[in-house]
Amino acid sequence: MKVVTRRYAEADRQTLLKSGLHPLLARLYAARRVRSAGELDADAARLLAPSLLLNCEHAADLIADLMLRQRKPLIVADYDADGATACAVGVRALRLFGADADYLVPNRFELGYGLTPELVDLAARRSPDLLVTVDNGIASVEGVQHAKRLGIPTLITDHHLPGNELPQAECIVNPNQPGCGFPSKSLAGVGVMFYVMLALRAELRRRGWFNGRPEPNLASLTDLVALGTVADVVPLDANNRILVAQGLKRLRSSGAKPGLSALLRAAGRAQARANCFDLGFILGPRLNAAGRLTDMGVGIECLITDDEARAANGAQQLDRLNRERRKIESEMLQAANVALEHIDARPGASLALFEHGWHQGVVGIVASRVRERVHRPTICFARADPGVQHGLLRGSGRSIPGFHLRDCLDLVAKRAPGLLLRFGGHAQAAGLTLR
Repeated sequence: MKVVTRRYAEADRQTLLKSGLHPLLARLYAARRVRSAGELDADAARLLAPSLLLNCEHAADLIADLMLRQRKPLIVADYDADGATACAVGVRALRLFGADADYLVPNRFELGYGLTPELVDLAARRSPDLLVTVDNGIASVEGVQHAKRLGIPTLITDHHLPGNELPQAECIVNPNQPGCGFPSKSLAGVGVMFYVMLALRAELRRRGWFNGRPEPNLASLTDLVALGTVADVVPLDANNRILVAQGLKRLRSSGAKPGLSALLRAAGRAQARANCFDLGFILGPRLNAAGRLTDMGVGIECLITDDEARAANGAQQLDRLNRERRKIESEMLQAANVALEHIDARPGASLALFEHGWHQGVVGIVASRVRERVHRPTICFARADPGVQHGLLRGSGRSIPGFHLRDCLDLVAKRAPGLLLRFGGHAQAAGLTLR
């Protein structure tokens, strides 16, 4: 067993001590990035205001104008748990507001990540009046340009780090974009979408939209927000901690989404005692299994349905896919461990691993496991087209504290133009495509 002591800022510990907390609690909270006793209050009223998020109110104006003209938005989702929950939050909220909202999620194996020109062509067949990306889009320069050529405006909601060039979208909402002073830079994609929906409700209220219509309680969506936030492993800063606390309260109640309740039942977990472990290690992996092995549409449908029977059926499907994913992961990890026995990497080196039969939907998990074992930045690759001898490789990487993986890939792209066909991600996790 390995014991890891969390680091903490001594200034935070001292602040907590001065507020009257027990020394042990002060150290524990400081190690969890709690900077003051006030941050222990998880009341929803303490959430940061949507007006602080750059372009959030502009996004609300765009969608409100669309709704008043009875036009149709199309949400373009991502195929992980954060993207699926962000999509579900958007679809549910817009339908509660009375909009004719639908979604499109790319298949990982056919279209890859983000709003690509190919995905725009697929979306255009549905004749949308606005494309709304969730948990993606900040790197989709070509895709947004193609949508503009087709006369389709784009609203990007994302949280990933931007590159040197921003897409020429109608509006971009991203706490990590230049010029955004939103204090919570760790907001997940689902959190960004939730904030846009909060701003939209306020804008519709201002325009008198709810005169004669029931005004939705968006707190009903916080169980989805909590799941996406924890599953995406973003830091639980003060604002995210409130979102997760509120979501867990909702999940434990009778107001939880039928799909989440069904997933907990399928896993044999007690809903009344649901906690962050359930979000990160029970619900998250089952939802992710759909995007890793087949199509995330299965997961999104489970999250947006209010029909108990459909939710139960979807949950059983996701549970079966997760069992299959674990089997594939075990076989791949065994091959990776064998490879590690023959690698004598010099100090400071990172690792890149590839096997012909590896599954591209599972390489990210294997990279994470290897990184934990060797404490080195690790990228695992699989064939994008298993039947093509000289096709593409898709890689998924995981990093260690102090080594910014996305910035490193950006540097590689500058030093070796054309080597990386596509890349993106965070400090600790990133994806890339090679010939």
